[in-house]
Amino acid sequence: MAPQKASGSYSCSSNMSTKADLEAIENQISTIQISSHGEMPARGFKPVEKGRNWGWLLSGFISLNALLLGIAIVSGSVFNKVQITSSHLLIFLILLVILSTVWMVYYKVHTSRVYRAVLYKDSHAGPVWLRSGLVLFGICSVIMDIFKIIFYVGRMNCESPIKIAFPVVQAVFVIVQTYVLWIHAKDCVQIKQNITRCGLMLTLSTNLMVWMMAVTEESLHQTVAPVKPPTNNNNSYNDTLDGRAAASECECLHNMCDLFEKAYYYLYPFNIEYSLFASAMTYVMWKNVGRKMDDHHSHKLHFSLWDVLVGPLAGLIVLVAGLATFVVYEVDVSKDDPKKKEEALIMHYIMNIVAVLLMSSSALAGCILFRMDKREQVSGKNPTRSLDVGLLVGASLGQFLICYFTIVAVLSSGVQGHTNGLNLACAMLTVIELCIQNAFLIKGLHREPFKETDVATVFANVMAVKERDLERRSSSIVPAHTLPIPLTLLQGRMSWKRRILKEICAFLLLCNVTLWIIPAFGARPQFDNTVGPDIYEFQTWAAVVNIGMPFGIFYRMHSVASLFEVCLAA
Repeated sequence: MAPQKASGSYSCSSNMSTKADLEAIENQISTIQISSHGEMPARGFKPVEKGRNWGWLLSGFISLNALLLGIAIVSGSVFNKVQITSSHLLIFLILLVILSTVWMVYYKVHTSRVYRAVLYKDSHAGPVWLRSGLVLFGICSVIMDIFKIIFYVGRMNCESPIKIAFPVVQAVFVIVQTYVLWIHAKDCVQIKQNITRCGLMLTLSTNLMVWMMAVTEESLHQTVAPVKPPTNNNNSYNDTLDGRAAASECECLHNMCDLFEKAYYYLYPFNIEYSLFASAMTYVMWKNVGRKMDDHHSHKLHFSLWDVLVGPLAGLIVLVAGLATFVVYEVDVSKDDPKKKEEALIMHYIMNIVAVLLMSSSALAGCILFRMDKREQVSGKNPTRSLDVGLLVGASLGQFLICYFTIVAVLSSGVQGHTNGLNLACAMLTVIELCIQNAFLIKGLHREPFKETDVATVFANVMAVKERDLERRSSSIVPAHTLPIPLTLLQGRMSWKRRILKEICAFLLLCNVTLWIIPAFGARPQFDNTVGPDIYEFQTWAAVVNIGMPFGIFYRMHSVASLFEVCLAA
């Protein structure tokens, strides 16, 4: 027993010494690598981490101060009685836009061309479909700026020249930013990290301020004050709307101001989505500054229209029905006939109830399929996925806000009439649909994509069995199970779970597009139905709707992007 014990202790000590030797060798190798790049060995990690933290703090402070100052100026410019006009806001935005454009040109011309500046690429950041969407929204934003320039040139005799200068500067900013993000969205910058972080945060703040200004203008344009506003000494919001309506009476030089004003207001949703897309991509670039990664874990995802059929067809039916309902709603609500307005509201609520019911059922079926799915969860840090989930949950809060305020208002009023009953049902079903769809998307975004390498391995193993069998028996007779199976045939056999998931994603994608179009292009049943203003007063209700609606609109568009990701991974 003694020799065995001794041998056991010897083997244990030898394993420990071997492990210690391996750790020592790894430390020496890492020290040599760090020294070869001109950094301090061993203790050189602490200054690097310290510098990285200082870069994050400095860039965060820049973004925080720019956003807070911008929020104060935007809030002040909304009220006429406060001596802050829209020209002051535009001057501040022009300054931000110029600084961001100068930094992006500097990054493209100098930083990105330095040797070993970008050693790694984030394969998850900036997929081609996201960049294509950015280009599409960017083109619409530039067209909107052109319409604005023509509109304000026609009103030069009564408008500030700043209102002409800002669209020009913004169009240049959009063009430069779209080009830089298309080329460098995947970059993991390794040099001049502090300057890059500060520049990216400045660009992020600029995009958020442009988004905030566009949302404010579009909300004020869509907000309709009641005919008999409540008697209140502090009715500054209604005074603001009346003042803006009076200020719009200005003689146009080329008699086409009304046409171009309506045109660029219809392009505001694209400009709003462009700013949010650019903000998200800029944030991912900021998170990737100084990041080191290995690209061998990336998956090349392919999409084929032939993989799905029922989902797109059902989604197209909902889309066409939604567009038809939206057109009829806008026409009927614009009339002064109360009966037509009530019929339009009933039609709108029925359309939304049917849509959210179908979406809830589809998303619930998708969640059940994910429970049966054997794919692993995504491991490791992924700024893109973390941002996607955060934006989904955060943006849905705006829709939750409006829905819960609507539920309380309708219940407080006693649910009188069919219109209020449908309004209550629509709000409650929307809350359920948001919860189920968020669960479906979060589960789908954290799943590893299906790998085609397993299929290729099966084919290779079949051929190996054939060759080994031929060598062993030296015969021309080959068993049936060793015959090579074409790879395309194996790839074409999609499991029923994958096919159903793709159908669900395609259907939900088109439904979310429908629910994005209706509010983004001007439908405001929250103001056309008087139950909200009657319960909360117009000021409070307008604040709730104008705060929650932009986030709800963005939630639908971001859900479209996330559903496309889940569909590709399936």
